[in-house]
Amino acid sequence: MAQMVILTEPDLRRIVRLDQSAVACIEDAFLALATKPVVMPPILRLDIVENRGEVDVKSAYVPGLDGFAIKVSPGFFDNPKIGLPSVNGLMMLLSTRTGLVEALLLDNGYLTDIRTAAAGAVAARHLAREDSQSAAIFGAGIQARLQLQALTLVRPIKRAVIWARDPTKAEAAAREAAQALGIPVQAASTPETACRDADIIVTTTPAERPILEAQWIRPGQHITAMGSDSEHKNEIDPALLPRATYVADSLAQTRRLGELHHAIRLGLVPPDKAFPELGQIVAGRAPGRASPEAITLCDLTGTGVQDTAIATLACRRATEAGAGKAIDTLKSTGETP
Repeated sequence: MAQMVILTEPDLRRIVRLDQSAVACIEDAFLALATKPVVMPPILRLDIVENRGEVDVKSAYVPGLDGFAIKVSPGFFDNPKIGLPSVNGLMMLLSTRTGLVEALLLDNGYLTDIRTAAAGAVAARHLAREDSQSAAIFGAGIQARLQLQALTLVRPIKRAVIWARDPTKAEAAAREAAQALGIPVQAASTPETACRDADIIVTTTPAERPILEAQWIRPGQHITAMGSDSEHKNEIDPALLPRATYVADSLAQTRRLGELHHAIRLGLVPPDKAFPELGQIVAGRAPGRASPEAITLCDLTGTGVQDTAIATLACRRATEAGAGKAIDTLKSTGETP
């Protein structure tokens, strides 16, 4: 008999939230990436250009964990025009001993949202000034809201602004965030004004041309860029990278499809230049912020190790709560499967 647990989005929303435990889970994932022989293959991506869609497949094996996740993450960025979310998907957790599927997590992208926001919190914890009190968020979707919430878990954020190309969406997101977090949140009229008084800037868009200009950035600011997860996306002016303390989630990935990729392409950064990864900073193997005046930039392209970590957390919580529906995937037939 082999059992697989099916967990739906409502199940997962009940047992996994964006909180300190989720941040710790993702911080541990970055630590593992820096200190253990993690097996993490390159991202598999399928583009469906005519519908402005893409599908990413990510996975990682972390020694010491009983399972590994495979995640399928579609992003169809015109979906909001027809009343559908732009991101959805699912995860599978398989046994590292037998390869059998142990859980099917029909999360519609929820776990990806949580682990991505938690990664933003980890970046801010290790790279932003400890006294950071103001934030600017670029974008007005669910990840924009979650990134701001995540910042409040690790820094004393007292005020924030949200900028988006659609002012109506920015205003709605600001109202919702202010109500949820209990801090003043306003919509910014321009991206430049959004940056002016921000200690931390987070970009959360699928932009294909820079929306954050290097000339707007002042000493002491921290930037987390998490929208550029494919070669054609570019949120940050590449001219900023030579000025900043640059940190990658996975240097192999950001050289290929992150903000670093664009700086390399333009000849602003040598293709073989070494940069620290976030996990190395978490592990104490590389320095983070050098001084209060430094400009720090963390390039988050999303890693399979984060997916294995959050899927493992979700399944452990499901077991503890008795959540989900278990089915027998290998019913006895009298023959060896």
